[in-house]
Amino acid sequence: MNRTTQGWIFGFLGMLVFSGSLPATRLAMAGFDPVFLTVARAVLAASVALVLLIVTRQSLPDRRDFQSLLIVSLGTVFGFPLLTALALQYVTSAHSLVFIGLLPLSTAIFGVLRGGERLHPIFWLFSGLGSALICGYALRNGLHGALKGDLLMLAAIVVCGLGYAEGATLSRRMGGWQVICWALVVALPLMLALLFVTLPADWSHIGVASWWSLGYVAIFSSLVGFLLWYRGLALGGIGAVGQLQLLQPFFGMVLAAVILSETVDPTMVMVTMAVIVCVFGAKRFSRPVAR
Repeated sequence: MNRTTQGWIFGFLGMLVFSGSLPATRLAMAGFDPVFLTVARAVLAASVALVLLIVTRQSLPDRRDFQSLLIVSLGTVFGFPLLTALALQYVTSAHSLVFIGLLPLSTAIFGVLRGGERLHPIFWLFSGLGSALICGYALRNGLHGALKGDLLMLAAIVVCGLGYAEGATLSRRMGGWQVICWALVVALPLMLALLFVTLPADWSHIGVASWWSLGYVAIFSSLVGFLLWYRGLALGGIGAVGQLQLLQPFFGMVLAAVILSETVDPTMVMVTMAVIVCVFGAKRFSRPVAR
């Protein structure tokens, strides 16, 4: 099996794990404050990551890599989880999942800026069309009162795309699982400090579902998914494998409907299907071109 095929397999598995992140976050917020949920998931994931690094006797990252690890931490450990949790106070998880269709474009742009990739012009045409569909959907719903949630989701997509591209670039020399583990550990001191500041005053109202959801976003969304995703991006290319995330809204909407009994608007489905067509078009022209 060649590197590209392996990359797509790892990327697809990572995308499946991430599909449950927003529904699980919405479920966890029934019992937890958004800021506490963000730092708690980071601390739990970092604790497991630290054990993995110690058990496998990993060397400390090179000094030149700490800046990149900070960027990964800002984008994926803190920025995206916090911004999406805040957004979910104003919109449903099904609504927010439509914005995940912007992630491949955001990742591809930062892949060019931070990873030095060059992609075919038609790739950008399809990616831009998919993004335009999502922005149109956001503006349509923003006029009905969800604009604040939409803007928070757009900000989350920007910082997450940066974190994905930076982590994938770093994975080429450090290894995918090492990148996310070290990024979690780098963020751990700040997350621990924030954890004690944001501890709930009353734990009695927190249900079992919220605890299980916290466990999912901590272990799977914050760690396992990234182990697979960064491996996929490093093997198959940031811009190319990143297009798989355009399939995430579809899987996420199914989970939102089944687990949360959320209504999936027909417009959401139509926009998602149109964006999926764009991802297949972009995939065809996603191979990096020669300089």
